[in-house]
Amino acid sequence: MDAEEIYQNVEHRDIKNTTGPPTQSNDQDEGNDEKRRGCRCLVLMTLCLWLMCVLLLVFITLQHITITAERDLLKSYKNTVEEFNHTINSLQDNYTDLMTEKDQLKNNLKKKLELETRVNNLTTEKKNLFFHIQ
Repeated sequence: MDAEEIYQNVEHRDIKNTTGPPTQSNDQDEGNDEKRRGCRCLVLMTLCLWLMCVLLLVFITLQHITITAERDLLKSYKNTVEEFNHTINSLQDNYTDLMTEKDQLKNNLKKKLELETRVNNLTTEKKNLFFHIQ
């Protein structure tokens, strides 16, 4: 045998399995390994899907709580604004009433001063007239 013939024979040989000729038990083990890998992959994908669902549920719950709290706060602000508006309107009404009363009191004071002046004048005239008659 020549060295060339040996190398040619080596090139044509299938050297995938160098441990020996393939047996039925090795093929079954490889099939079982692939089934186990597939099953593990399926379990891992299912676990990831459940984890995403749980996280999504937690996120949605937190968003709902936040939105509800903001809605309640907005209602509280609206109620506060309504109370302030009511108070402002009440104060404006009171101010208008007080200004009207002030004007009336000024007019009354003016009339009183006019009457006092007239009384004083009449008293003075009376005294002058009394002295004049005597």
